Amino acid sequence: MRVLAIESSCDETAAAIVVDGRLAESSIVASQVDLHARYGGIVPEVASRQHLAAIGPVVREALAEAGCTLDDLDAVAATRGPGLSGSLLVGYNFAKALAFGRDLPFLGVNHLEGHIYANWLMANGHASSSSANQDASSSSDDRDASPGPAGDPEPTFPALCLVISGGHTDLVFMRGHGRYQRLGGTRDDAAGEAFDKVGRMLGLPFPGGPQIAKAALEGGPSSLKLPRAWMHGTFDFSFSGLKTAALHAVREGRWDVPSIAWEFQEAVVDIVAGKTSRLAKELGAAQVLVAGGVASNTRLREELALRCAVAVRIPPPKLCTDNAAMIGAAAGFRLALGQRSPFEEDIFTSNDWARVGEA
Repeated sequence: MRVLAIESSCDETAAAIVVDGRLAESSIVASQVDLHARYGGIVPEVASRQHLAAIGPVVREALAEAGCTLDDLDAVAATRGPGLSGSLLVGYNFAKALAFGRDLPFLGVNHLEGHIYANWLMANGHASSSSANQDASSSSDDRDASPGPAGDPEPTFPALCLVISGGHTDLVFMRGHGRYQRLGGTRDDAAGEAFDKVGRMLGLPFPGGPQIAKAALEGGPSSLKLPRAWMHGTFDFSFSGLKTAALHAVREGRWDVPSIAWEFQEAVVDIVAGKTSRLAKELGAAQVLVAGGVASNTRLREELALRCAVAVRIPPPKLCTDNAAMIGAAAGFRLALGQRSPFEEDIFTSNDWARVGEA
């Protein structure tokens, strides 16, 4: 089944052609980072207008790169939510109109489920990287990882999914396709949001996550010790106190930017990798699947690989950030189960794992 997938939940206009939920024949992403950098964050109205300008050319480029036309499609899918309402509406309505006009099946996909399904993708014939309690250097660069010893095995159930991005930090137990149980999540800021806000405090360019990781390479252990909110007895996260402590450190002026960046990153990684590895052990998970933009962070990749006793599967960095191939992957498995979305179904802006549902 060849699916045209569209993603426009925030500030990336993306389209991809995905076959059988696994093979990305093309994946095109038009980034708005430079456009929003001057504001230090995403401006929703600016984002939605840019989606309107970019979506047609992006879809045409995705088709051309895959070497196919609209006549070769079996279905159309798009991100339904969560995300910015104006941005979502552009991609979702474009996809619905295309599916309706071509008399093709249509499926609206949960953005977070899409991130998880990036672990099923074989970009250019290669699989997401997998490691088990080993040196993670092989999974911390931007190349596609080589297929596993069995050729290219799919992720193994039951899996613990860590969804970590600018808007979400969730621990979700996945028993099978479409079968999820959320066991932990952030009670305030998401990890990626905290990275962006602390980056702004440090005077670093937007987005803050990659900039803090870069600055941290020049830092190291110092007298600065930022707190870890372990929230014992739960698998929830809290990063607001850490963010406030970082602000106080900046205002005190005793430490340079690399030192604060290093300690902040270590605190986030320590909490996330610690809780994820512990929950995976308690659940008896066969694998840990990591998803979302913050999964691109090299230190997080390293610590997860070192601390988890089971295989840790992480997509290449280019498949961690928002893209349409992951939406096509999720859609492929949903469509194979016979699922379709009615054309009157609308977007949603805030996430509820109940919306993903049981397949």
